[in-house]
Amino acid sequence: MVQDGIAVVIPCYNEALTIGKVVDDFHRELPEAAVYVYDNNSTDGTAKIARDHGATVRFEPRQGKGNVCRQMFRDIDAACYLMVDGDDTYPAEAAKALCEPILSGKADMVVGDRLSYGTYAKANGRAFHGFGNDLVRFMIKWIYGYAYSDVMTGYRAMSKPFIKTFPVLSEGFQIETELSIHAVDHRWRILNVPIDYRDRPAGSVSKLDTLGDGLKVVAMVGALFKDYRPLKFFSLVALAFFAAGLVLGIPVVREYISTGLVPRFPTAILAAALMFLCALSLATGFILDAVAKSDRRRWELAAYRAYSPSNEISQDAPWWATEFHHRDG
Repeated sequence: MVQDGIAVVIPCYNEALTIGKVVDDFHRELPEAAVYVYDNNSTDGTAKIARDHGATVRFEPRQGKGNVCRQMFRDIDAACYLMVDGDDTYPAEAAKALCEPILSGKADMVVGDRLSYGTYAKANGRAFHGFGNDLVRFMIKWIYGYAYSDVMTGYRAMSKPFIKTFPVLSEGFQIETELSIHAVDHRWRILNVPIDYRDRPAGSVSKLDTLGDGLKVVAMVGALFKDYRPLKFFSLVALAFFAAGLVLGIPVVREYISTGLVPRFPTAILAAALMFLCALSLATGFILDAVAKSDRRRWELAAYRAYSPSNEISQDAPWWATEFHHRDG
């Protein structure tokens, strides 16, 4: 497989109105880059227009942006991956500013921040989009301690090691959130570059379902929280069970101390069950935390291999590296 220097990757679904201009703009700004358009079952001629404008067109039959990105990342080999939507809302003029930190080795993911300049709030008139972005940003800051300027942006540059060690789990518009959380949790180098944003041109329709996709994004944050930080997640679950058990149990204990009787026996049983669930949740958290740490060690080894020009393991490598290579290779 021939490696590209910069690969501009554009997932598309029915973007005939804008895709030609998007391809032309990135050819102009990054003449040395390879431009790939992945058509996701478009019915409006998107693929033909993209091909006519000089893009390499490929097809992904599994519906959903996450599915498209998974296949793009598997297929394409490049030093820098510049992902952008095909709706002409992101400025190609910012492409070099996003790619430069990747190519110079200063960052592993550069995020095109639509919010800092205020153009997103002015141009995007869709209700609750800004609220949803702020909610996910708050959740990531609270869970992982990193403050993104813009979580949901579809304009970002990423390094080859980042892409080749990123397991895409999402199927739809959760992909941006998944990329953001993966970068923070695995301690990749992240930069935020403010960009201007423009709304879709007249006649172009967003494919994002604000409520449905928003709920999926929040669910994705919760699922990754459980997978990446199980001890913290199950400690919170245990705390909830403990508080409920305390609320129900204290009156029963007080009554027993004063009278020697337990007249509210069902309440006592429920309080005891909640305390048992509290202990069980804590035990689950400790066990899964050990599993997560083991997975992290394995992932770190995979990341080292991704930085190497060859995936072959040296004969002088320790036994655990050789075993990991055979198991995962």
